[in-house]
Amino acid sequence: MRELIRQKIVDSLALPVPAFTRRDVWLPAVKNKAVAVIGMRRTGKTTFLWQVLADRLSQGTAREALLYFNFEDERLAGLGASDLHLVVEEYYRLHPELRDRSRSVFFFDEIQVVQGWETFARRLLDTEHVELLISGSSARLLSREVATSMRGRAMEALVHPFSFREYLRHCGREPDLKLRQLAKSQRSALNKHLREFLTGGGFPEAQGVPPRDRFELLRGYVDTALIRDVIERHSVSHPVALRWMVRHLLGNAGSHFSVSKFLSDLKSQGVPVAKDTLHAYLSHLEDAFLIRAVYIATDSERRRMVNPRKIYPIDAGLIPVFDRSGKSNLGHSLETCVLLELERRGAEISYVRTADGYEVDFLARYPDSKRELIQVCADLDSATTRERETRALAAAAREHRGAKQVLITLEPELSRDLPKTVSAVGAVDWFLAE
Repeated sequence: MRELIRQKIVDSLALPVPAFTRRDVWLPAVKNKAVAVIGMRRTGKTTFLWQVLADRLSQGTAREALLYFNFEDERLAGLGASDLHLVVEEYYRLHPELRDRSRSVFFFDEIQVVQGWETFARRLLDTEHVELLISGSSARLLSREVATSMRGRAMEALVHPFSFREYLRHCGREPDLKLRQLAKSQRSALNKHLREFLTGGGFPEAQGVPPRDRFELLRGYVDTALIRDVIERHSVSHPVALRWMVRHLLGNAGSHFSVSKFLSDLKSQGVPVAKDTLHAYLSHLEDAFLIRAVYIATDSERRRMVNPRKIYPIDAGLIPVFDRSGKSNLGHSLETCVLLELERRGAEISYVRTADGYEVDFLARYPDSKRELIQVCADLDSATTRERETRALAAAAREHRGAKQVLITLEPELSRDLPKTVSAVGAVDWFLAE
């Protein structure tokens, strides 16, 4: 085992940095904390580790001080927590000049396959002069579990599928000028690309893939996450109920989901399952990063828990795969992408239902204490639609004073006759804002 680990280290240090599309992932910069890179399968967590490695290299860190080590190797079967010290020992045996003299950076990928790795990671931070980044499958490396097992010694970096800007960058279409400096033809091209992004989504491997193949690819992602991250991990006793729930949630982006109502629907179909079981399934799906749940904005914890949640898929590309209507719904896709972009920007997100029954899609609270009431509407062509959306914003603004009113739309030129209190912004401009 020692010889194998030594050879893997030698091979890794000799590897060239692979080509990658640069990601705009927030990376915590707190001393003496490990960084856990988390996210759904196939979103690019390993690639992001290489991006951080490349950044350290460009900042002047020697290549031999940057160790990427992948534990998902059948030759390492049987490796236990008590053996993990071999990785450190063999690394410093190869490069003793680095020990205690400069900070090495360890990138441990798929470390969750080693039982008890958390104790080793904490000891490594305490006893060696290293920076530590860890990543792995979402099944065993969830943010909640990392926080508990690392006892406050880890922070998380969440990798989503591509944002719209990352999508453009991946396709070689990211504008190199500020939006206001672009020609009309360039603006039109960006609007076209946005509609393609809303339909196809942002999973890296799905880019440029024909629709039929993309559907099969994304359906495979969901099946793998279900089987490995939920069913096997939590010993699910009612897989039929779980699959019904997944199809319903992914095909109805932005809709309100009530466990009680869904339970009644299952019972009417002869599917026996307990209410607590459905609550657990919903939590498991969120832990596996398949869905994102948005709660109602309230200071009352009871009201927060009894009101339905709004559920969104982790990527807009999943919506047409599971939507049984067969219709193109850019509104739901746009709303999903806005939610995910708010997450990337570090916002705390909820939805608003006013005392007089109006609803606003999102209330975003940013780390700098700024607040925004955000309404998402793909098409504002109808005067009735414009009046409905702005009326809801005005009602919510009376309850959340000081929050900016924002209306995001695909067709900003149609946002005429809006109140002066409402800032209408085109989706392209909002997604690509600096």
